[in-house]
Amino acid sequence: MDIDISDHSLNVFSALDSPVRIKIIQLLSERKMNVREISKELNLSSAITIMHLNKLEAAHIIDREKKGTQRISKLQVDKINISFPNQLYIPYKDWRIDLPIGQYTAYDVTPSCGLAGQDGFIGKVDNPSYFMDPDRYAAGMIWFSKGFVEYQVPNYLTDEQSLEMIEFSAELSSEFPFSNNVWPSDITVSLDGQEIGTWTSPGDFSDIRGRYTPDWVYNDMNQYGLLKSFRISKHGSFIDGQRSSDTLISDLDLTKNAWPLRFEVKDSSENVGGCTIFGKNFGNHNQGIKARFYYKDIVPQ
Repeated sequence: MDIDISDHSLNVFSALDSPVRIKIIQLLSERKMNVREISKELNLSSAITIMHLNKLEAAHIIDREKKGTQRISKLQVDKINISFPNQLYIPYKDWRIDLPIGQYTAYDVTPSCGLAGQDGFIGKVDNPSYFMDPDRYAAGMIWFSKGFVEYQVPNYLTDEQSLEMIEFSAELSSEFPFSNNVWPSDITVSLDGQEIGTWTSPGDFSDIRGRYTPDWVYNDMNQYGLLKSFRISKHGSFIDGQRSSDTLISDLDLTKNAWPLRFEVKDSSENVGGCTIFGKNFGNHNQGIKARFYYKDIVPQ
């Protein structure tokens, strides 16, 4: 079912705004049921149950069919897609990049640490010297217990353009030798020396295999991370839409050809649990560090 943000969809939103009706949907996801069966499960009278069923039927979430004297309810949809207004923001122009995670230009890391590619480890594990191995550009996963890796993000802005907002996304997790699904770590992200914010990863995940993780990676090694989004705007900085710092676009040096982007686990953090960055052909999201820069042309006065 596809709905939009309009008066025509109010019956759907209203139908879902009830714990009882949510429970009915859950029951009907398992099997078709008649009024008596639903009433018994909910410990409600038939009259009250029918009232709730009518609301769900009016919203076209369920359908009912007759079987003799009984009315059998069944789910009519298995997904509801909500379309928001297309233009929530001014339609800025933009440029995009997808940085390979091995393309860092500076680092200072502490073991456990290492790099991995499609066919195996790159260099020796737990030896920071190998973080400068020329083959690092082929890395699909890098990890370290403390310290940082830093990338250079190109600035394509011209004098006739005004930068309005920057968005980044990266698949991240903590770092524990092999893995630990409950291992919090405070990972700080900064651009041009200005902190975007700190995200606390809940763990270093190996409960299931990563969607793209190569077969050679052991089942009890870190398999995937969580895709996190970072934003710098004229109003502050945000992680997954939640305000994370007071850093503004205006705090960046817009005259630079590139800005340093850093992922860091500080000694002073409350949770020093390391950092793992997943790139293409690893984890659950087949990407490097994605960045999108929104700008508009400056209109001459």
